Amino acid sequence: MGYVGNQQGEGFSQVPAKQDLTGATGTSLTLSHAVASAEGIDLFINNVRQEPTTAYSVTGTAVTLTGAVVASDDIYVVYNSLALQTTVPPDASVSTAKIANSAVTSAKIADTNITSAKMFSGFANGITMADQFRLTTSLTSSGTLTNWERPTDANGNNMRFAQLSTGMTQSSGIFSFPSTGYYVVYVASELFATSGDGGVFIELQVTENNSSYVTASISSAEGSSSGDSRGTGSMMNLMNITDITNQKFKAEASSISSGSSILGDANYNRTAITVVKIADAQ
Repeated sequence: MGYVGNQQGEGFSQVPAKQDLTGATGTSLTLSHAVASAEGIDLFINNVRQEPTTAYSVTGTAVTLTGAVVASDDIYVVYNSLALQTTVPPDASVSTAKIANSAVTSAKIADTNITSAKMFSGFANGITMADQFRLTTSLTSSGTLTNWERPTDANGNNMRFAQLSTGMTQSSGIFSFPSTGYYVVYVASELFATSGDGGVFIELQVTENNSSYVTASISSAEGSSSGDSRGTGSMMNLMNITDITNQKFKAEASSISSGSSILGDANYNRTAITVVKIADAQ
């Protein structure tokens, strides 16, 4: 049957037929052209063809022999193929799926790129919020602690450590969270109990419905029979906040008799609340 269509033009792709390597010594040979694998050449030593990958291996232009040759050996190669080009992927073209699991080692990550945000990415994303309030005046009766302020310096300016990012919202002693996530709420208190007082209590109370509160933790100080006493209390709670509208907390004082108090001060922290967000919502 005759040829249908345009006559195909002649085209050839020729590789160097032979390269003489006589005079080489040792276990290494150097090719004049790179090849993709050991099968890319036929290697002859004293006219005996060597078995690819067994008698030798090839990486680019470097041939590694399993045995040594001497200068008097007759060595040559016949090329079967050449490495025509090196392909460099375009920038930002290698997807996650193309990288094998456990393929990225610490040697490939610069020390300067190991930041706190990266270390906690996926869990904490770094500490992105921290806030603090202190009780400005002492409380001498039972009830919700309401006199809170962020720590300030002598000029009334917020101290640099007092707040990181969008902080808590506080209204009449009720604290609301700025976003969902995991928070550590720490309450440190200084308590004063008069002689014979059975106990001064401060409670951290929480609500899930913006209405009814339950006690999450409590600290107290007790007056001695021989005189007044001071004590310090601390409470720490880990809170999973999923609803910033309804999940809130407050500090509540109870069983404060005449003369006893929960101590506060506008110049320094005596009773204070610290809130740190340690993780995003999971």
